[in-house]
Amino acid sequence: MVAILVPTAIVSAALIAIALLTRVRWGEPAPALRPVFAVARLLRRISIDQWRAIDAETVRDPGEAGSASLQVLVVLVTVAASLTLQEYLGGRDHYANVLPPDGSYYWELRGYIWWSGWRVFGYMILPMIVIACLPGQRIRDYHISPRGFVTHLWIYIALFAAVSPLVLYASTTYSFRQTYPFYRIANRSFADLAMWEGLYAAQFLALEFFFRGFLLHGLRRALGSNAIFVMLVPYCMIHYGKPMAETFGAIGAGLILGTLAMRTRSIWGGVLIHVGVATTMDVLALRGCPPFAGAACH
Repeated sequence: MVAILVPTAIVSAALIAIALLTRVRWGEPAPALRPVFAVARLLRRISIDQWRAIDAETVRDPGEAGSASLQVLVVLVTVAASLTLQEYLGGRDHYANVLPPDGSYYWELRGYIWWSGWRVFGYMILPMIVIACLPGQRIRDYHISPRGFVTHLWIYIALFAAVSPLVLYASTTYSFRQTYPFYRIANRSFADLAMWEGLYAAQFLALEFFFRGFLLHGLRRALGSNAIFVMLVPYCMIHYGKPMAETFGAIGAGLILGTLAMRTRSIWGGVLIHVGVATTMDVLALRGCPPFAGAACH
């Protein structure tokens, strides 16, 4: 019950606070309430003020309304098609149908090569093909440039430090240890673990490009900062099947990473924090497993 109520309360409180902050003009608070108001002002500064800055950077020419709407259509249809292809063809169940178990040493790992490969195709290669076909669009404009990454690196280090205690706590729960790592014999050898983490990192790079690059920049001209809220829906839904607290957490993470990607015009900080958190989760989940002993952890 706590796993349900706590994330729900946090997300609901954050959304209510953001909604209220758009309408309230602050006076001088009572001394006892000053810490609360300070937090509220900080929340406004890192959310609403940033979204307004994104909107201010978005140049809307009324004469381009038609082309902007067409781009929205192309981007959203591509997103729907990509997610559908991955659901029906990119899963390990489909891999097992195409290449049934043959008893080979790396059969299960090849299933994750299939899984990761489909995500790289659906999240990155397919959108890049679409971008290349759109008049006046350049792939490098879709938040893939590393320029400015070092300047904003401290933000992502701070975020990683903030979520690390939550990850450490989650690693003690049964559902967490039964979920991670996805490759259940990653502890079989160091080679297994290294190859799995490489595949995992590749799909995170593709995922960040898809949600924080293709979707956000593709919708920026038509929707401005509202593109972040459109992106949140499919991003939350791809977490279905994972622990509920993590899925609720994806809402907050999507808001933060989406806002940062649109402000910095770069996905690389999101890639770094995603890979860092995921690797940490896997390592924590492997505690107590046979150390490279050839036996499955789960």
